Amino acid sequence: MERFKMTGPCNMNLIYDEKGYELDLFCVPKHYEEDLDRVIIPHGLIMDRTERLARDIVRDMGGHHIVALCVLKGGYKFFSDLLDYIKALNQNCDKSVPLTVDFIRLKSYCNDQSTNSVKVIGGDELSTLTGKNVLIVEDIVETGRTMETLLSLLSECNPKMVKVVSLLVKRTPRGSGYRPDYMGFEVPDWFLVGYALDYNEYFRDLGHICILNEKAKVKYKV
Repeated sequence: MERFKMTGPCNMNLIYDEKGYELDLFCVPKHYEEDLDRVIIPHGLIMDRTERLARDIVRDMGGHHIVALCVLKGGYKFFSDLLDYIKALNQNCDKSVPLTVDFIRLKSYCNDQSTNSVKVIGGDELSTLTGKNVLIVEDIVETGRTMETLLSLLSECNPKMVKVVSLLVKRTPRGSGYRPDYMGFEVPDWFLVGYALDYNEYFRDLGHICILNEKAKVKYKV
């Protein structure tokens, strides 16, 4: 049975609509075996989808000098792998994307609950993006309000162009309706960890994207 289906313009959105894979089908760090329910996106599938996103970005933005803005901390792994694929394409395609990088931190979570406020760390440096073409690289868009806050702050700095790529977009009734320009997978409203997505700084060292179980939420709660 299919676990992902294609939808949207040009059939470019992958929607996850099942319950994932048993943990014992994959290599999972032993210290996390009791903390996870299932694997929902294996590492190899993440990498393949990231490569395709890199191709789409180079196709659309090739020839422009891009400032790739990584949203830390959860976005660092996706950011690194995406840029590696873009650099490989730069060496082997007619179109190429000149890249510089910058970093920002956004905080909107306490334990497993999204708060109503968004804390921006490093926002004073956004003024350096005036007149630039900016590609924001995010790990997950949940309600969309965090990204809308960042885009509002960026607009005050008058960048020339802003595009957003997010590895994950969550289907949630709390959502604002925001959609990024590029997305990897659309996923249900579960609390997900792995591939640098964390729960109170744990699970960033997990290669697959997995569902965190309720016992682990208590175990690692601050």
